[in-house]
Amino acid sequence: MKILGIETSCDETAAAVVEDGIRILSNEVASQVEIHARYGGIVPEVASRQHILAIIPVIKAALAKAGLDFEGLDGIAVTVGPGLAGSLLVGASVAKALAFSSGLPLAGLNHLEGHIYANWLGRTEEGCQTHPEPEFPLVCLIVSGGHSDLVLMKGHGDYVVLGRTRDDAAGEAFDKAARILGLGYPGGPAIERAAQKGVASIKLPRANLKGTSDFSFSGVKTALLRLVEGGRLTSAADGAASFQAAVVDVLVGKTVAVAKERRAKQILLAGGVASNSWLRQKLAQSSSLPVLIPEPNLCTDNAAMVAACGYFHFQAKKRDALNLDVIPGLKLA
Repeated sequence: MKILGIETSCDETAAAVVEDGIRILSNEVASQVEIHARYGGIVPEVASRQHILAIIPVIKAALAKAGLDFEGLDGIAVTVGPGLAGSLLVGASVAKALAFSSGLPLAGLNHLEGHIYANWLGRTEEGCQTHPEPEFPLVCLIVSGGHSDLVLMKGHGDYVVLGRTRDDAAGEAFDKAARILGLGYPGGPAIERAAQKGVASIKLPRANLKGTSDFSFSGVKTALLRLVEGGRLTSAADGAASFQAAVVDVLVGKTVAVAKERRAKQILLAGGVASNSWLRQKLAQSSSLPVLIPEPNLCTDNAAMVAACGYFHFQAKKRDALNLDVIPGLKLA
């Protein structure tokens, strides 16, 4: 079963074809990072206009790479939320038009659910197995620019959100910390690069929020800002390493604790921040349970994860009508 996935929730225009929810036949992404870097962050109107320019060429490239036309597809999956309204509308509108013209079934998906299903993409384009299929029940940590969620997944489509961020998401905190340290945009990769040259020697607070599975990163961000404003930070690299360590400690500690409490069989990591090598390393080292983590290029926004998720929706006989609309604030559960 071959699914075309379309992803335009933020600033990446992406299309992919995935077979049976696990095998990537193509995965094309048109990035807008260089455009938004000049503004220090994503400009929604600019993002949506760039999606309009890139969406058709990206879909054509994905189909060509997969060696398919629409007659060789079995369905179309598209992200409908959460995300930027204008960006989501571009992808959803094109997906509905293609479904109408081709007669293919349509599935509108949650962006966060798509990130989770990146963990099912366990085979390369050559078809070689790289990791086993996730086993339920499992706990998934979804960390991105807009979300830091702990989710219990009991089965396909069966989610319980156990914890969320109360203020800044982890990715947002990295962006703001990078701006404070003068490291540029996007903040996550900038912090990681600088941290590799520094030492986590600066004492920064960890908000554990005892008694909950929620996160809070505004305090550690403010503490870093006060150090910079007070002239007490002599090394941006040490600041980056210390900030990264503080955020990762909380993410890993809460995830491992929740997985043990819920008697999960596995831990999954997902979302753009999951490409951070320190987070990947610390979570794998700290957990007695198997930890599944997608390849870094499947952690950031892409359409292969959407296509993989779409496959399981279609397997469950879930379809959406052509009056499908976007929901910028869509919740996972």
